[in-house]
Amino acid sequence: MVAIGRTLVGCAFLAASTVLAQAAEPLHLRVADSFPKGHYLVKLVLEPWMEEVKKRTNNAVTFDHYPAQQLGKAADMLKLTQTGVADIGYVAPSYVSDKMPVSEVAMLPGAFEHSCQGTLAYWKLARNGVIAQQDYTSNNIRLLLAVSLPQYRIFTVKQPVKDVGDVAGLKLRSTGGAQDLTLRAIGAVPVRMAAPDAYESLSRGTMDGLLFPLESVVAYGADKLVKYSTDGIGFASFIVAYSISETVWKKLSPEVQKAMVDVAEEIIPSACQQVQKSDDETKKSMEATGVKFETLSPDANAKFKDLMKGVAKTWSEGLDARGKRGSDALKEFDAAVAAIPAK
Repeated sequence: MVAIGRTLVGCAFLAASTVLAQAAEPLHLRVADSFPKGHYLVKLVLEPWMEEVKKRTNNAVTFDHYPAQQLGKAADMLKLTQTGVADIGYVAPSYVSDKMPVSEVAMLPGAFEHSCQGTLAYWKLARNGVIAQQDYTSNNIRLLLAVSLPQYRIFTVKQPVKDVGDVAGLKLRSTGGAQDLTLRAIGAVPVRMAAPDAYESLSRGTMDGLLFPLESVVAYGADKLVKYSTDGIGFASFIVAYSISETVWKKLSPEVQKAMVDVAEEIIPSACQQVQKSDDETKKSMEATGVKFETLSPDANAKFKDLMKGVAKTWSEGLDARGKRGSDALKEFDAAVAAIPAK
């Protein structure tokens, strides 16, 4: 009888230990993006954030990262995140501009000078503003990380862009939405595609060039193809954003939620500084390999700006007509940028 009692106690202890071990197991979150392995934005933003969140939660949460479109295409990241294929996804608003239209306020030409202006303004408004309401809450996702890339340039293969006439009819890669409007305004033909597909199209000659940030030209190997770049004027930008499904978010403990937000608040201001610095360094390295950067003359610069000055108005009024509050988003974003000094 004593032996049976001891056996029962032992079984109970083993069962309790098993339950405690299971309870102590970390929560694994799947993180998906389309960036090639080792991409500078992953190293600057995502990886430090994941490591610090793990540390602050004592490994209560860990991350399984799937880069290079392993879980799906860049344009499908919103759906993949909403449906649970990924818990956290690189949801770039530009790739789903039909579902996240007001985020493109941060991608208009000349919207800001420094990456941190665009980054911090978007980070604020995408969590509490028109952008948050229309692009995130309505899509059942929550922003976790965001960085605004430095102003885009026009890269070409066969001829440099020195004046407005040089752009006329050129087929240039675009992310869609606001970038389409910008390219049409200056006389180019936008070819909509995600960044990972740009190299192949450019190498086949189905495009004449790219509307791209410097770092992405290198990251996707297009620096081996392009020969010329504009300099001295910004044609657009792009929001890099990682979001979590609201369903997954609500399952996280308050402690984990707080760690995720706090770490992002600490990382983002320094990350955007590094992003801008990388832009300057990449320009030098590309010049060293033979890419020619054409500084536009004051006259050419003024012509381009004149053509693009109506893009923001066209964009905002187009959204207003669809009941999407484009003008409200533009007003909020401009005010937020104005409050942040260019560094």
